[in-house]
Amino acid sequence: MRMSFLTRSVILILLVAFSAITAAWGFYYLKTEAIGIAATLLFIVFTWHLISYQTRFFSKISYFFDAVRNEDSALSFPKSKNDPFLNELSSNLNRINEQIKKIKTESRQQEQYFQTLTDHVATGILSFDDTGFIFNANKNLKQMLGLEQLTHLRQLHKVDNQLAHVLKNLPPGNQRMHTIKSTSGKSINLLLKSTSFKNKDRTLRLVSLQDINDQLSEKEMESWLKLIRVLTHEIMNSIAPVTSLSENLKNLYIRDGEVISPEMVSETTIAKTAKGLEVIEQQGVGLINFVESYRKLTRLPNPELKPVNVKNLIENTVLLNKSLWPDIQISLQINDPDLKISADEKLFSQVLINLLKNATESLYDQQNGRIHIQASCNQERKIEICIKDNGPGIPPELLEEIFVPFFTTRESGSGIGLSLSRQIIRLHGGKLTATSQPGKETTFCIEVRPTD
Repeated sequence: MRMSFLTRSVILILLVAFSAITAAWGFYYLKTEAIGIAATLLFIVFTWHLISYQTRFFSKISYFFDAVRNEDSALSFPKSKNDPFLNELSSNLNRINEQIKKIKTESRQQEQYFQTLTDHVATGILSFDDTGFIFNANKNLKQMLGLEQLTHLRQLHKVDNQLAHVLKNLPPGNQRMHTIKSTSGKSINLLLKSTSFKNKDRTLRLVSLQDINDQLSEKEMESWLKLIRVLTHEIMNSIAPVTSLSENLKNLYIRDGEVISPEMVSETTIAKTAKGLEVIEQQGVGLINFVESYRKLTRLPNPELKPVNVKNLIENTVLLNKSLWPDIQISLQINDPDLKISADEKLFSQVLINLLKNATESLYDQQNGRIHIQASCNQERKIEICIKDNGPGIPPELLEEIFVPFFTTRESGSGIGLSLSRQIIRLHGGKLTATSQPGKETTFCIEVRPTD
């Protein structure tokens, strides 16, 4: 007959209590030593049995939890022939242990699956804690860095002196580019993206490192093709009329393959020649100006960075613009009058003037033309200056073309203003972007770091 642990324990406790009372009753009330000694012996036997029984029960429980804590899943509890309850306890513990082994096996299989998955990803993946200890580095990352083992960020000093510092100080949710040298001496441009996650009681950082050399080369080639296309267009537009006009002028003085005599040159021929030379001169001057524009684009000075107050910078630019176009309505929204950026004031002003001039010119012949300028600190803690106009907008297919050198949609434009502006902002460590809704509005935004 099976008895539960509680029932058996209660019976033993009652027997211990009964034997103790009987011993006391025999010694003190009946004054009979035989009864007292017999009851005392029974008390000792029942107490030992109770302690032994409970010790066996709790030792099995304790041994099981020690094994779980030490991740020892090889243990097995033998069945007890003499005690049905302990036999059932052993069976239950063995069953729980088998379940834990099953969960561990599935967990290892899942871990191996994700490890295999990350090893097949074409991007380097790295996870580490605040001390720099690396928990995971996939196969692609090790191949990219030329390292067989990677257990701590300090090992990255073998590859690049700054890489470990950059990885550790890259805020979660941010990304940046970093260039390293491969073991063959080739430069590798890495795009680093960071995020964080919780693993038990630790906060870990997960960073992806993507080799973007091919993408940059493709983008660079695309930019060169755009530039060559525009240069070819501009040069051909200048040279073609000069060639045609030169041929016409030559035909005025050569007939049947021979130069005509001075007597045959009429006043009309001289007038045509003078007019033709004037046009050739104009085209030549235009081509010289075009080349000068190109030289401006390729000979930008390095900016002399100093703390500049954004509010004063914008207000001075607006004042200058209003003196040239007093009819254009300009509104300002500066969220913090103390915003400061590290900038070359002269170069940065040139960008603002150009953007404001473009916005103003887009509002020609438009009623209720308005320009809105906003300066604020965005979520990435960078200063953002946006110039928005309610002009005709820019078609989507031209939004990136407008930054290509010498590309212009205006007859009087040189096509280098926006390209020059973007290059100046890049020299300041920032970026210049454009968004537009045709027929509604266009916005140009400058994003730069604040002063340290």
